Amino acid sequence: MQSKATTVQQYLADLPADRRSAIESVRAVILKNLDPVFEEGMQYGMIGYFVPHRVYPPGYHCNPKQPLPFAALASQKNHMSLYLGCVYGPERERTFREAWAKTGKKLDMGKACVRFKKLDDLALDVVGESIRRVSALGFIKEYESLVHAARRRPARPSRTNVKKQAVGSPEVKRNQRP
Repeated sequence: MQSKATTVQQYLADLPADRRSAIESVRAVILKNLDPVFEEGMQYGMIGYFVPHRVYPPGYHCNPKQPLPFAALASQKNHMSLYLGCVYGPERERTFREAWAKTGKKLDMGKACVRFKKLDDLALDVVGESIRRVSALGFIKEYESLVHAARRRPARPSRTNVKKQAVGSPEVKRNQRP
């Protein structure tokens, strides 16, 4: 559920009191631990933390008009979400999950999205440490290496094309029963 708010203050003001309190608490942890090069603002209908164009002019490869996203905080329909670019990737995600497990709290997480229903669900110290570990310049360097690596890989054929190729391939004809 994307917000139409154009400022963080407007976004917060539009939230119900319980959600506002939780989001403000998480926001405080993010801001306390965030490299000062990152900026806070509205991005994709959420509170976003990003590398501004003045620091990284190419912007986000999916939409170069957008600054490079690092983290985001949102109130969704059924939960709140914390999107953490700083834990994206197998090694960082593993480290994050291990640190979280030590807190005894249950983790509801996708690739780099932590979902929570109330503030007590979060291990805020783990979130803060994960954000603190990543500088903006380090994030840019890692981001560029991932984007360049993805561009060097050959495109995977779509499932439809694979199926069409397989149907007419000699291997399929040889293995078909009469």
